[in-house]
Amino acid sequence: MHERGYFAATDGNLSVRLDCQSILITLFVGTHVTVEKLSAVTLKVASMPTSVRFHRDLLGLEIIYGGEDAYFSSLRTKHGKDPILNLESGNSVAQWGRLIFYVSDVDRFWAYLKEQGLRPQRPQDAPWGERYFHLADPDGHELSFARPI
Repeated sequence: MHERGYFAATDGNLSVRLDCQSILITLFVGTHVTVEKLSAVTLKVASMPTSVRFHRDLLGLEIIYGGEDAYFSSLRTKHGKDPILNLESGNSVAQWGRLIFYVSDVDRFWAYLKEQGLRPQRPQDAPWGERYFHLADPDGHELSFARPI
């Protein structure tokens, strides 16, 4: 036991560190590891009811955890194979980056959002081979709606 309150042991391929306050176990298995998939993205939101209604009612995501009255909510596309979008109550931070959603028809989705009273940027064709447009969500997070062309 080290004086900082943890126990560490190694046998060459396996390294284990047990921290007495929060158990941390790190395994090093001598092989190259990679990220398998993006599981979720979490956004801080100022108003959970507003954000849930926006993502559920306007964008068509389904709630898989939480809801309008929760501190933390998880949503995903109807297909359920895509990464999860988490919403966490707190101070939102805009201009950190962008979330990109693929839609079946960029121009029809743009028209739908305009009909709902939103002000998305006009769709355009990108040199990297996508048609897309941007829209800020209620907390100012930049969302992109795209489709390969």
